[in-house]
Amino acid sequence: MLRRMKSPLTRPDRRAWLDTIFTCLAVVFMSGCSSLSDWRHHASQAPAPSDRFLLPPEGVDIVGNVQVTAARQQDTLSDIARRYDLGYEEIVAANPGVDPWLPGEDTSVILPTQFILPTQERRGLVLNLASMRLFYFPQAEPGQPAEVITHPIGIGREGWRTPTGRTRITQKLEQPAWTVPASVRKEHVRLGDPLPAIVPPGPDNPLGEFAMRLSRPQYLIHGTNKPWGVGIRVSHGCVRLYPEDIAKLFPQVPVGTPVRIINEPYVAGRRDDGQLYLEAHEPLAEDVRRWKGSLEPMQQAVETKAADLPAEVNWEKARKIARQARGIPLPVGPGSPDLAEILAKARQVPSTPPWAPLDYERDSTVPPTPSADTRVDNEDGFPPS
Repeated sequence: MLRRMKSPLTRPDRRAWLDTIFTCLAVVFMSGCSSLSDWRHHASQAPAPSDRFLLPPEGVDIVGNVQVTAARQQDTLSDIARRYDLGYEEIVAANPGVDPWLPGEDTSVILPTQFILPTQERRGLVLNLASMRLFYFPQAEPGQPAEVITHPIGIGREGWRTPTGRTRITQKLEQPAWTVPASVRKEHVRLGDPLPAIVPPGPDNPLGEFAMRLSRPQYLIHGTNKPWGVGIRVSHGCVRLYPEDIAKLFPQVPVGTPVRIINEPYVAGRRDDGQLYLEAHEPLAEDVRRWKGSLEPMQQAVETKAADLPAEVNWEKARKIARQARGIPLPVGPGSPDLAEILAKARQVPSTPPWAPLDYERDSTVPPTPSADTRVDNEDGFPPS
C-alpha cells in the first residue's frame, strides 16, 4: 500500500513558495507583454547589409535592394536610419507622411538601401552632395572580387556649400585637434557661443576620432560628435560620417586616394536584367532656385543611359519619380512595376539588424538653426569633375 509522503514544507512555507512562483510567473508574463510588440520584428527576414556590396560588372549600375521594417514604439526614423547606415534626409524622403520623431508602433518604414552607382569612373572616393552619400571603390586584393563601400554623409549647409570637383586625400589624422577657422569663430561669437582657437581631441571635438584632409586643406572628411548631422546640411563645408563609419573607412583609404565630389540629384542606371532605373533626390536649395522647377537635369541623366534605346523610357513616369524625389531607384520603362509592387516583394526586416546595437547613445542636442548672415560660397572650389 502506497503511503502519502509528507511534504517537508509547513503550510506557511508552502504558501510562501506558491507566492514566489506566482510572482515569478507574473514577472515573466509582464515582461513578455512588454516585448510582444517586438515579436513580429524578430519574426522578420534576415536583413541585407547596406554598406558593402560586390561591384557589379560594367553596364550594371545598381547595388542592394529596398527593404521594409516596422518601427518599435520607442523608435525614431533617425534611430532606424543609423542602424541601417542611412542618413536622416534619406529615410525621411523615402517615407513621406511618417512622423520622423514619432513614427508609431508597427508603422511600416521603407529602408532605401538600394543605390545607383555614380556615373563615370569607379575609382577612389566619390561623394554625391545631392544624395548625401559617399562611395568608395577600393583596389581589389589579388584573387578577390572588387567591392564598393557606401556610407551616408553630412555636408556643408547653404552659404557654406561643400565645393564640387576633383581632389585627393593628402593627410590622415587620428584623434585630430580642430584649428577653428577665423570665419567660424566669428560666427560663433555672433551666436553667443564663442570657440577657442584650437579644440583638442575629445568628446567636444566636432571632427570626431578620425579625419582625412583633402588637397584643399580647409576641407576634411571626418567623424563627428553629433551623429544627428549625418544626412543633412549642417557643416561649414566639411564632410562628416557616423563615428562607426569613419572608423571602418579610415584604415582602408590610403593617402593619395583620388576624391571626386559631384552634385547629381538625378542618377540613372541599369539593373542586371537590363531594366533602366532612375534615382531622384531633392536638389540642393541653391539648385532649386537656379533651375526654377526645370527637370532638364533629370532628362539628361536618363537620356545618357537610354541613348541606345530611347523608346524604352516612360517619360511621364520618370517625371513623377523626379518630382516625388524619394531617393529610391525605380524602373522607368513602359509597363515596369511601380513602387507599391516593388515594396510588396521587398524583404521584411527587423528594425534593429544584428550588426547594430539596439540604441546608439543619443545626443541630447538638436540641430542648430543656420544663421541668415552666412558667408558667400567660394566658387573656385576644386578642379572641375
